[in-house]
Amino acid sequence: MQTVEDRHIDILNSFSSCSTTQESYAYIIELGKKQEKLESSEMIRENLVKGCQTQLYLVTQAENGRIYFRAYADALISSGLAQLLIWFYNGLTFEEVIKTPPSFLEELNIPSSLTPSRTNGLYSIHIKMKQEALKELMKNKF
Repeated sequence: MQTVEDRHIDILNSFSSCSTTQESYAYIIELGKKQEKLESSEMIRENLVKGCQTQLYLVTQAENGRIYFRAYADALISSGLAQLLIWFYNGLTFEEVIKTPPSFLEELNIPSSLTPSRTNGLYSIHIKMKQEALKELMKNKF
């Protein structure tokens, strides 16, 4: 399994061919096109990410001390941002998700290339991932 550092480098490398903000934006949209369709039973209020300007659902599953995420949004840019975070956090331990900030976002200048409401949505996805990891950690501790 890849380390957090390996994932960080992989993501930075995946954007290396993007020389403009528009190219990075287009790449994020391409990531969004790879989203999975969720079951209607998963598209419930508890899985809805609050703070996103579009409807974005984040589904989590814990297995052997690791957490896995799936997301679906009705806008490709939101979905792409979710897929980027999923790429980074999927399969990590609960503690790694809680303790590791997605610093690659700043390194790639992604937040500064988004509208304020999209940036807020991006960080809302990250916060929900951390909340879900904390919930699973607490379940397994007690």
